[in-house]
Amino acid sequence: MDYLIFIISLAALIYGADLIINQSGKIALKFGISEYIIGATLIALGTSLPEMAASIGASLQDKGVLAVSNIIGSNILNITLVLSITLILAKNVNPHRDFFAKDSSWALFPVLIFIAVLMGGVVKQDSNEYITEINRVYAFALLSLMVGYILFLLRHDKDTLEISNEIDIEESANFNWLRVTLLLIVGFIFVVKGADYTILSASNIAKSFGVSEWFVGVILVALGTSTPELIVSIVAAIKGKADMAIGNIIGSNMANISIALGLAAFVKPIRLDIAPYFFDISIMVIATLMLVFITANKMYNKPAGISLLALLLIFFEHTIKEIV
Repeated sequence: MDYLIFIISLAALIYGADLIINQSGKIALKFGISEYIIGATLIALGTSLPEMAASIGASLQDKGVLAVSNIIGSNILNITLVLSITLILAKNVNPHRDFFAKDSSWALFPVLIFIAVLMGGVVKQDSNEYITEINRVYAFALLSLMVGYILFLLRHDKDTLEISNEIDIEESANFNWLRVTLLLIVGFIFVVKGADYTILSASNIAKSFGVSEWFVGVILVALGTSTPELIVSIVAAIKGKADMAIGNIIGSNMANISIALGLAAFVKPIRLDIAPYFFDISIMVIATLMLVFITANKMYNKPAGISLLALLLIFFEHTIKEIV
């Protein structure tokens, strides 16, 4: 039964992603909004809902390890899996936006602040443990980061929307708010619920093979919660909306750390030993730096995607080795 649920939930994700892309494109066309802003805010927040739900739920259940590992794993996968597959599968990724000039810092800021929070929250340190607490003050600092990012986008973005061949002027003139809103909501429901059941079924399948809870958290839960970003970004790139695809990845990583982890810690402060996760945190930093390098050199091609996959393999190999 779990295998059937997994297939159906994945199909729901794909259908929901298609609805989101189409309706978001119509909104962008209607208001002349940059597709990047749509991808970095509306879609990014929507596809980050599974991470938010998973991390908040884990925090309430005093499972800080699961809350943080989900965020770390999701951010790694968003870059090494989502972006890499987008670059490899898309026929032509040629974004109109200069991501290096405008957005690279916003990909790096949350990671650096996250590290600062972990270092600043240390309450116990010895040879075997490195206990840190993410309290409500740090949670507020994380939440404010997303506010700053959105304000930056709204005030400094001057891009104009590239009208898709799929959305013509006549359709824009016949724009129906009720229809668009309902379809957008339906799309998000399919994506989020599809992700929920993907996580549940995948976890059950993993547990049936005797896999540890840590593996379920950092790999399977992260894979499940990153699936919306994966589907949405691939569909966007294939449809020639590269700005939306990359914006979704950067915005989702912002939302994962600033909102998902921020809300989880605000609801209930998180205390955990981060010593076992130094490698994973390092991989997240390296992946983010690779994203900055790719945008700086406009390496939106298959070799760059393969390089990101290589980092993903290192991450998987280390994690599997640790639990075996």
